[in-house]
Amino acid sequence: MADITALLADLAAESDGLDALVADLDAAGLAKATPAEGWTIAHQLAHLAWTDRWSLLAASDPERFTAEAQQAFEAGFDVVERGAAEGAGEPPEVLLGRWRAGRAELAAALAAVAPETRLPWFGPPMKAPSMATARLMETWAHGQDVADALGAVRPPTARLRHIAHLGVRTMGFAFSVHGLPAPQVPVRVELTGPAGESWTWGAEDATDRITGPALDFCLLATRRRHLDDLALTAVGDTARAWLPIVQAFAGPPGKGREPLG
Repeated sequence: MADITALLADLAAESDGLDALVADLDAAGLAKATPAEGWTIAHQLAHLAWTDRWSLLAASDPERFTAEAQQAFEAGFDVVERGAAEGAGEPPEVLLGRWRAGRAELAAALAAVAPETRLPWFGPPMKAPSMATARLMETWAHGQDVADALGAVRPPTARLRHIAHLGVRTMGFAFSVHGLPAPQVPVRVELTGPAGESWTWGAEDATDRITGPALDFCLLATRRRHLDDLALTAVGDTARAWLPIVQAFAGPPGKGREPLG
C-alpha cells in the first residue's frame, strides 16, 4: 500500500511549487488568462481550493459529501465552472489564504483516515492515498496552466511518477468515458523519468506498448498538451487507440488542447 505520509509530503511540495509562482501576484496578475479557455490564474487557484473543499468533506464527513454532491451536480457538470468563477472574484489575499488553509486541512484529514477506508468521490470511491495522488495530479496540471500563463518553465520532478501511475491505472476509464469497449489486450508502458530512470507498468512481454518521456505522458494524460507536440510512441492497436484518449482525471475528457504548431 502507498505510504500516505510520503504522498502527502509530495503533495505539499507540489503545492508549494505552485504557491511560489503565484504568491506575489496582485489582482491584475491573477487575472492573466491561462491556456484553459475562459480561465484566469485566479480561476485555476479557485478550482483547486474548491476541489480541496470537496475532498476534505469526503474525508471528514462522507455522508454529508454524498448528499451535497448529489444536490450540487443535479444541474450538470457546470458546477465545476461555477465554483471556479465564484472564487476567481475574491481579492488575492482571500483566495490565496483560502487555498492555503484548505490544502493544510485536507492533508491533516487524509493523514487521519484509516488505511482501508474508501472515501466517496465523483468517480469511484478511493482510499486516502489515491485521493492524495489525485490532488497532486490536479495541482500539477493546473499549475502547468499557471506556468504557461506566466511564461515559466517548471523543472520536472520524480513526483511525475504519481501522475503517470494514475494515467496508466485509468486506462479502462479512458475507454469507457469515450463510449468505447474495455480493452482486452494488455499494454506495456515504458517511460523515462526526469533523471533518466525507467518507469514501467504492465507485462514485460506485452506486444502493445507506449514509450516516451514521463513528462510528455503526464502532459497528455492531464490534457495539457496535444499528442502531436509530444515524443510518445504507441505500438499495437490497443495502445494506439488508448494513447490519444489517456486521461488521469475523473469526469468528462473535455476538448483538450490544440497543437502548438
